[in-house]
Amino acid sequence: MTEQTDSVQSVEKKSKKIRRVWIIALAAVAIIAGVFIGSRIYASTVSAQAEDVPTLSQTPAAEQSNGAPETGSDSSAGDTSGTWSVGSGSFAGYRLDEVLNGADVTVTGRTEDITGSLTVQEDQLIAADLTLQVDTISTDSDRRDQYFRTTAIDTEQFPEATFSLVEPVDVSASHVGGAQSFNMTGELTLNGQTVAVTTDVEAVFNDGQAQLVGQIPVNWADFGVEAPDLGFVAVEDDGFIEFSLNVMQH
Repeated sequence: MTEQTDSVQSVEKKSKKIRRVWIIALAAVAIIAGVFIGSRIYASTVSAQAEDVPTLSQTPAAEQSNGAPETGSDSSAGDTSGTWSVGSGSFAGYRLDEVLNGADVTVTGRTEDITGSLTVQEDQLIAADLTLQVDTISTDSDRRDQYFRTTAIDTEQFPEATFSLVEPVDVSASHVGGAQSFNMTGELTLNGQTVAVTTDVEAVFNDGQAQLVGQIPVNWADFGVEAPDLGFVAVEDDGFIEFSLNVMQH
């Protein structure tokens, strides 16, 4: 009788031990699945919150007057010569991609704290000097912004980023009054480092006002910016500085 009782108790102990192992295993699977699913939900949410790539929002002058671009007119957009100053509604910032627990996340930072001017002479954009307050760029995450301002870039020491045009640009197509595309080559200074860059720009001129939008491809390491790799989140080495400028002619 005692042997039979011991045998029953042994079986019960083994059964309880097996159940305990299964419970622990299932709990571990649930935690891993929760992290994976949670990161996917976070990724889709953050990507959905990312700002759109800047695009032209102004209507070309010829379209405003006739409903379609005039290819034969040379004055519908007015004389573009002179100085153009960055005005309200302008913004700039960065766009980068993160990998969070295997999920791709697009992050954008924005600020409207951008100033500067453009100079056009005889259908040539001969100067462009822009200053961006890097220390005012913000995203959807205070923790990310804190890292950006203290670790990625020391914004206390380098609060501004600047862009200066180094090659003239033909903007004679602006006389037609329609949107045009051109390259701007210049020097971008960020985090105390100056690098030669080229950006594709779309522009539209409307009788004394204009909008220019574009993205500057950058490799963060070129500017001494360390892309964080914290195991569960890693930032891609390449990204963009992007902008939308509303400028007024003087």
